Amino acid sequence: MLRRRDFLAAAAATGVAAATGRSHAAQTDAVPAQPKPKAVLKLSAQEGGIPGESLKAKLDTMAGWGFDGIEFGGQAALRRVKEIQSALDGHDVKISALCGGVEGALIADDPAAREKAMHSAKELLTAAGEVGAVGLIIVPAFHRDNMMPHQAARELLTGFARWDARKDKPDPTPVLLELAEHAVKAGTRILLEPLNRQECYFLRTVADGASICKDLDHPGLAVMGDFWHMTWEETSDLGAFITGGGYLHHVHIASRKRRKTPGEDGAADNYVEGFKGLKWIGYQDFVSFECGAVGAREVVMPAAVKLLRAQWEQA
Repeated sequence: MLRRRDFLAAAAATGVAAATGRSHAAQTDAVPAQPKPKAVLKLSAQEGGIPGESLKAKLDTMAGWGFDGIEFGGQAALRRVKEIQSALDGHDVKISALCGGVEGALIADDPAAREKAMHSAKELLTAAGEVGAVGLIIVPAFHRDNMMPHQAARELLTGFARWDARKDKPDPTPVLLELAEHAVKAGTRILLEPLNRQECYFLRTVADGASICKDLDHPGLAVMGDFWHMTWEETSDLGAFITGGGYLHHVHIASRKRRKTPGEDGAADNYVEGFKGLKWIGYQDFVSFECGAVGAREVVMPAAVKLLRAQWEQA
């Protein structure tokens, strides 16, 4: 009998081809597929959650706790490029991503807000490249941003809304294509972040983001997952990451009830199925803490690292 878990995995796997830009024909021709690399678990955390009087002290603390990477706020990094470059030079802890900071909104109904967002995103992408970040996390708009209608927003971002209009050359250049080109020149990428419905309806699942990436199929455009938002929006952590496939280049993690440090919500903090999905796609990038803490960080964060590494081995 086919177990439900196996069924979900098999069903989700049908999305891998779309998420990696490979057609059904490409999968069945005589050319063998490239083998996936063995997935790795590289744990990161946002700078604001790490104690220390200097960035160097924070990095040393993170290394002692077992972290591999650090994530910075976008606007903070924009002001501190040289400081970040200097602190990271030769250190075991590397940069993961820049988180947000775009001023305005890419799909705001106000043209001035959209123009502001484009200028701000390009500045941040340039900074992301300078500090060596995997990418810049971008949310096209939050509820508060008075978004354009869904279809109009999709057309603005990718150049078309209807699938049968994909072959038409868009004019003007779609917003995400323009930013993706800028990202590649800067040496980084856009990381589209799906949010739960309380924060935004436009982009809610990893598959939503992967679909947008597929529309443009550009190396400067990627999607991320966030276990906190996925708790409320995804039917399967495993399936979500498999549908992200080759477009998935960053992951956020937090406890699954209160958005605190992983492990602080007890048995609810189980990430094994998601880790199975990351292993399935040969994931190579970071899983980054975006969370508060109930207990002392000096206690709960090293404990979380131990928990997640154990669950990774279990996956």
